[in-house]
Amino acid sequence: MKSNFTLLFTLFFSTALAQHIKPDSIKKLEEVTVKGYYNHQPLLRSVSAVNLIDSSLIKNQPNSSLVSMLNTVPGVRMEERSPGSYRLSLRGSLLRSPFGIRNVKIYIDDFPLTDAGGNTYLNALDASAIGTMEIYKGPEANIFGANTGGAILINPFTINNNEINVSATGGSYGLFHQNASIRQQYKKYSFSVNEGYQRSDGYRENSAMDRKYFQTLQQWDYNNAGSLKAFAFYSDLTYQTPGGLTASQLDQNPRLARPATATLPGALSQQAAIYNKTIFGGISNAYQISKRLKHVIALFTSYTDFKNPFITNYEKRYESTLGLRTFLDYAQVKENIRLNAQIGLESSGTKSQIKNFNNNGGEAAALQASDRLKAGQDFAYLRLNFDINNKLLIELASSLNFYRYHYESYFPNVVAAKQRKFNAQFMPKAAVSYLITSGFSARASVSKGYSPPTIAEVRASDNNINNDLQAELGWNYELGLRYKAKKNRFYASANLFNYHLKDAIVRRLNQNDTEYFTNAGGTRQQGFELETAIWIIRNNPSFLTGLQWRANYTYNHFRFENFTSGLNIFDGNKLTGVPENVLINSLEFDFPKAIYLFVQHNYTSSIPLNDANTVFANRYHLVEGKFGVRNLKINKIRLGLFAGVNNLLNVQYSLGNDLNAANGRYFNTAPGINFYTGLAVKL
Repeated sequence: MKSNFTLLFTLFFSTALAQHIKPDSIKKLEEVTVKGYYNHQPLLRSVSAVNLIDSSLIKNQPNSSLVSMLNTVPGVRMEERSPGSYRLSLRGSLLRSPFGIRNVKIYIDDFPLTDAGGNTYLNALDASAIGTMEIYKGPEANIFGANTGGAILINPFTINNNEINVSATGGSYGLFHQNASIRQQYKKYSFSVNEGYQRSDGYRENSAMDRKYFQTLQQWDYNNAGSLKAFAFYSDLTYQTPGGLTASQLDQNPRLARPATATLPGALSQQAAIYNKTIFGGISNAYQISKRLKHVIALFTSYTDFKNPFITNYEKRYESTLGLRTFLDYAQVKENIRLNAQIGLESSGTKSQIKNFNNNGGEAAALQASDRLKAGQDFAYLRLNFDINNKLLIELASSLNFYRYHYESYFPNVVAAKQRKFNAQFMPKAAVSYLITSGFSARASVSKGYSPPTIAEVRASDNNINNDLQAELGWNYELGLRYKAKKNRFYASANLFNYHLKDAIVRRLNQNDTEYFTNAGGTRQQGFELETAIWIIRNNPSFLTGLQWRANYTYNHFRFENFTSGLNIFDGNKLTGVPENVLINSLEFDFPKAIYLFVQHNYTSSIPLNDANTVFANRYHLVEGKFGVRNLKINKIRLGLFAGVNNLLNVQYSLGNDLNAANGRYFNTAPGINFYTGLAVKL
């Protein structure tokens, strides 16, 4: 590791005086738009609570994980209990997600990454293959289908020129991350290919991670009106799962994997891990039928080979998804009114073959259970946008949602194929945005969210089919303000929301650590989000050419409402797993010769770890920094060199606690102070 640092710093100082390329000019806020779904809107005027993560934010964060980057967004909490084990919530709790991502709809390019069963393998993606991300907070079921948390749109890198990129990063605890990409443009045809490899030994015992990744995007503009696009990726991901520790075990040795007990083996002896091989593909066609009318159709499919040796069993799951999304987009301008209308539908089905075996030291042994399930999710939507005098923007949208699943059991009991259908759900949204001045806007919205149980909740690790689960439903009321100063010197966005959720789905654990899910009542989620950015110094020809300060704050007043667990009533308690206050501050220093220094501080308040609010994770302060040089030019080669540090204060904390854990095993310790360094080459 020491030799890696020595080599890269030698390269750094030897090229520091080389010719440098002027950094990309800062985008004017007027030019920053959010895509939505083929409905571009200026960020300043958007009717939704949306945050855009673009290259200006991504470049300062570690490139081996999405966690630090996404956690800078107000209202977003991402966790990684061990390398590769993502959990994500948008204005909500992780009570439904012991691992993985549920209750958030995620798209990549034109295609839903979330399957019909409600699961999303976001950790299958290589972080370096992501170009931009749009995060829509609050229920967006009106156009994206079933969710009560929100939606994320991931856009691969745009292909604007011909280039080859290669990068490598090395760091503490055996971290190595390598990425290579090619982007080519040939008149009406363009393509990109991304390859990535990442590994880590992990901070704790039994927490190693390994991922091989390949992604391609192909686009052909076959005439002036039509464009055909194909997208695909393959991911081979393995990560070990160390398991939660009790408070006494944490004090004894925070790097331990979950030890054995008198009745259950430990994570090491059972070789607890996740093995996920996923292939995903989609093809879409956009055709401009006339000046006012456009048609888009997208077909997508995926296949996942998933294996999970766990403490109590060894699960093997094979999943396949097939789906379609299509819509018509109509635009018309008449006098001072611009109308944009979309009508469309999305339909998908996911088949799951699930088998559980005894786990004999990491090997599948005697069969415990065998089931097959198929989830079907369909919705049709209509959205109308009225832009009046380029000041008043009104959006009316709704979807009609259908959800069902089929199931049949083969072992230990034979159950013939049966079906459960949920009632059709109407998910409306009404929103308005008004441009008070050229740089100041106000918005308001009301929307309904809907999230049926996922397949992983219907058929949890207790190996039972649970047909009693109801869908979550809730209404969200929201106000927002956005402001930008002239020349984009200062930007601020504030959101105030009030969200009432009914029939909240929560996870429960049996004493043997098998899980099941139940509807336990509701939640009352009120909150405030603030995002600010100011250029203190910009385009200064002196020693310090630029200085930007960003400050983001989240306040969560989330409480249980009519919430019970057995004979216990938790009405009024804080929502499990949600910190009440999160404050992110960062400074970016730009120096001549494209040298930069980035420093970030994250304050997260205490987190309730059980519904009774009797156990809390301590508040923590995280400090991280990154130093390097960008866009050095040597002949036709551009270089980037960087080194960074995470958890500079060496704080002991958990980046992903096990909520309501059996026998007090709440804690998954994150790494202490750790370092990384890397080199990027662009041709």
